[in-house]
Amino acid sequence: MDLHFSEYDTRLAGYAVIVNDSNEILLSWFNGGGEPSRALWTLPGGGIDYDESIEDGTVREIREETGFDAELLRPLTTHSFTEKRRGGRPFKGVQVVYLAEIVGGTLGTLEVDGTTDRAEWISVAALSRIRHARIIDVGLDAWRAERAQQR
Repeated sequence: MDLHFSEYDTRLAGYAVIVNDSNEILLSWFNGGGEPSRALWTLPGGGIDYDESIEDGTVREIREETGFDAELLRPLTTHSFTEKRRGGRPFKGVQVVYLAEIVGGTLGTLEVDGTTDRAEWISVAALSRIRHARIIDVGLDAWRAERAQQR
């Protein structure tokens, strides 16, 4: 399907890969947004508001979802996908994934009546055993590739 940009809806989102010294990744629990069957673990982050930069929006989302203040170190990768939504216009999601580190705050979701119920540090090795969003795999693949290049 070859569509002009004006013929589909786009959502820009920013996410962060934050891995601690114990090889645990910071994740947030997406509650499914009213559809419990869609609930899963995801990277902290989300939609960027119209009037904010992708960097500012990503830092805001990390704080809302995890309680932590974060510093974005650098972009790791981008990911995009398309889907046809029921009864709606075609949709394209564009996701920018950053490498980030915690610089303050306390673990605890600050979002009220939102789609994030909690945040946790989860072992990277345990990811294969839990329900999680593809963006985690995308971000970790980029993180691992960067670490391999540094060796």
